[in-house]
Amino acid sequence: MKVVILAGGLGTRISEESHLRPKPMIEIGEKPILWHIMKYYSTFGFNEFIICAGYKQYMIKEYFADYFLHNSDVTFDLANNTMTIHNNNSENWKVSVIDTGLNTMTGGRVRRIRPYVGDETFMLTYGDGLCNVDLDALLKFHREGGRTATLTMVNIAELKGVLEVGGNGTITSFREKEDCDSSLINGGFMVLNKEIFNYLESDATVLEKTPLSHLAEEGQLGGFYHDGFWQCMDTQREKQKLEELWASGKAPWKIWE
Repeated sequence: MKVVILAGGLGTRISEESHLRPKPMIEIGEKPILWHIMKYYSTFGFNEFIICAGYKQYMIKEYFADYFLHNSDVTFDLANNTMTIHNNNSENWKVSVIDTGLNTMTGGRVRRIRPYVGDETFMLTYGDGLCNVDLDALLKFHREGGRTATLTMVNIAELKGVLEVGGNGTITSFREKEDCDSSLINGGFMVLNKEIFNYLESDATVLEKTPLSHLAEEGQLGGFYHDGFWQCMDTQREKQKLEELWASGKAPWKIWE
């Protein structure tokens, strides 16, 4: 089964780094977060990837074109114009990097890669989020549900104090946030059937708006609840959190040896 990764956005909320490189190429532990995501999927046996690129897409292409240089020791024999790769750290991956446009929306990007997935069911996620969801259980849930799309639901806690407001605008209650003050959100890590393409009209289609809303109204959107680790990387603070987890040797998404 193919894994589609949305990796074409501008990443404006972490512009300190994204003005230099695509957001999915921002590094956690000297590896792009895109690599971490792919490594996680690969651990479950998903090794064929379609990357929906856009902003600075050439940097993603160059990374995989020079993958051996990034991950192996190399001897260059300049006199004989040869290169020897030592301790070859290759992956069992097939990677297609597709330029889906600079300003294309998420649904439009998925629409553009249809020729590469054909009529198969496929995985889809964002190129800026990590988690430790059980992908086998997710796929099983999707197949048993028989719906067009399944997304992974995660809890995101409230960050501030909780207010209750009366009809006239008077605050009737104020308290600090509690564990129960949280909302279920779309955490990515989706499974989609070919029927999803019927809901993707143009480059301007935002997957998370009309398509998923219509699927929900039609009873064709499943939600797989994940109560484990999940973290997106929208800000420098969130990047630092991921860096610290990786440096600790206890990153929850690192389930490979």
